[in-house]
Amino acid sequence: MPVSPLAQSYSALIGLPKAGGDDVALSIRLLKTRAGLVVGPHKHDMVARILGHRAKSLGVKSVAEYLAHLQGNAASDEWDHFVNAFTINHTAFFRERHHFELLDKFARARKTPLSVWSCAASTGEEAYSVAITLREAQPGVNLHQAVWATDVDTQAIARAKAGMYSQERVKTVSEPLLKKYFHRGQGARAGWVRIKPALADTVHFDVLNLCSPAWPIEHKFDAIFCRNIMIYFDRDTQIRILDRFAPLLKPGGLLFAGHSENFTYLTDKFQLRGQTVYVRSERK
Repeated sequence: MPVSPLAQSYSALIGLPKAGGDDVALSIRLLKTRAGLVVGPHKHDMVARILGHRAKSLGVKSVAEYLAHLQGNAASDEWDHFVNAFTINHTAFFRERHHFELLDKFARARKTPLSVWSCAASTGEEAYSVAITLREAQPGVNLHQAVWATDVDTQAIARAKAGMYSQERVKTVSEPLLKKYFHRGQGARAGWVRIKPALADTVHFDVLNLCSPAWPIEHKFDAIFCRNIMIYFDRDTQIRILDRFAPLLKPGGLLFAGHSENFTYLTDKFQLRGQTVYVRSERK
């Protein structure tokens, strides 16, 4: 796995330890084993740069020494930084709005509170969008921790828990909903908003690796949002995760996928219901 001269020059220019092709290959294997992430050949230069930065941050002299530290210390906090550096937290409030319109109709047809899992929650925009949708669809219903939101990225989850966003990040939220569910910052916090406690109370955030041997789940969900994450896994991992989702959904439960994801050719446990929305199949 060659690393381009440009990437090597960049590392030398800013004083980073250099990553060779063997370092890149090993780090890609470690990412696959630890988090199930698949990194394509077109990203090898990016991998080399990240390895250099992480090695420098840890204070070691070489990328090989950095990778040896990871391999020899399975419980090291550096594993979180390593995985976080390769995750992409591209998200937005009410992204793919048709999903939330369908969730709204789904929730209004039920009198009991829904339980929803946002399994790639990133910095929280999706989870809070789900919570707002449930609040609007089921006014007066006790929705305490109705949304379970998880992500492998520890830093993203920390930001999600804080519930603070710039005005730019909430531009897709209507003004009435902004007034209802967000506090506007004043003074030094002007230009920022914070999720109101009443809404924050409906979401519980956790760090979770979808490739972990076991998930700490003791109940079933009415809906699972698994959007724009499967594209980072190989086919076998995708199938394994979908197989694990199926028994966690209640009969008729919904599985929401990303706009570029198609699960129909991977499993017969879900049937396509609408645009990138699946329902749990009744087949055993």
